[in-house]
Amino acid sequence: MWFGQMSVNCGQITVMVKHTAKTKKSSGYNTSDDNISANVVSEPALAYGYTPQDTIATRTIVLMGMDGKKDFAGIKNENDFISIIRSGIPKQAMMHLMEVADISLNEMASIIHTSDRTLRRYVAHQRLSQDQSERMVEIARLYSRGEEVFGSMNDFKNWMDTVLLPFGNKKPKAFLDTSLGIAMIMDELGRIQHGIFA
Repeated sequence: MWFGQMSVNCGQITVMVKHTAKTKKSSGYNTSDDNISANVVSEPALAYGYTPQDTIATRTIVLMGMDGKKDFAGIKNENDFISIIRSGIPKQAMMHLMEVADISLNEMASIIHTSDRTLRRYVAHQRLSQDQSERMVEIARLYSRGEEVFGSMNDFKNWMDTVLLPFGNKKPKAFLDTSLGIAMIMDELGRIQHGIFA
């Protein structure tokens, strides 16, 4: 006889299958129990209706300090950021992200390819350009992912400020000024998560 049980633990769906085998002996039946546990899916809390994209989108919004803001209310997944990027995110989102990520005004000016003087002149609600907005969303996604991999934002920020061999003996933070550089850091985070070190 087969019967199964499903449970959700730590964001993973685990299926417990209990198999009871009956073998016939000359004097009657002998019953033995075998318990088999298998991780079937490692997606975050699918049973609660969340998807990985929802989690990333939500954390990205929070890192930019835009949770609860009208313009960001309709964002349910990463694809929804496209319209926000096209219309531009406000400078206040960038300032919040700079504080969370420990990025200085000079560093941010370099990252978004402008001067620190120009950046200082932006008012809080002024919209960044499409390219600058896209960079902010990419950085927020990166820091969200880094916090997830390292278990804390402080540990990830320390890693970003450490000279590392996979980045040519440079700090990962030095690569935030290009989309390709951010993708390289994302790839390295994936290797770290899976225990593959360069």
